[in-house]
Amino acid sequence: MKIKINKLAKSTRLYRNLHKTVAIILVAFILIISVTGALLAWKSELYLKPATHKIITKNHTLVSLETIEKNAIAYVDSLQLSTLIDRIDYRPKKGIAKIRFDEHFTELQINCYTGKVVSVKQRTDTIIEMIHDGSIVDYFIKNDASIFKLLYSTILALGLIFISISGIILWINPKKIKKIKTTNNQ
Repeated sequence: MKIKINKLAKSTRLYRNLHKTVAIILVAFILIISVTGALLAWKSELYLKPATHKIITKNHTLVSLETIEKNAIAYVDSLQLSTLIDRIDYRPKKGIAKIRFDEHFTELQINCYTGKVVSVKQRTDTIIEMIHDGSIVDYFIKNDASIFKLLYSTILALGLIFISISGIILWINPKKIKKIKTTNNQ
């Protein structure tokens, strides 16, 4: 009985120290993930991403995707920004194409019927998302392999799993010790 209590107490002390150490190391990253996660959940309500324009047109023909791409490149080139396109989000029902770029956070919205730029805004939500998943470091060091993102996510995930399991152990072990003591005192 005394040996079992001593083992549980020793185990609890070990887990408490490890739990505390891991939590102290991860606390800043957990805060970053929590805050950025909340911001991403509320990104539309907080206006962190540009609202999608809706173009109302009757009986017009859509311009080609090639024209939209050329107009987007010409426009950002006039702003002296990189013209390397990351993606084109083509929304013919709304009459709009959203263009996002690789090397900056500008989003152009282009009218799918005229090919003209309707909106130029910063994608704040993209920056927040990159901070959230750790890929912001890969972005700044120009690393396409996303090594930092993978390392950051893996370490944080394993740390949170450990903190969760050790927290359960820290909650259960004192109950076990108390139960052993009350059973033996009767």
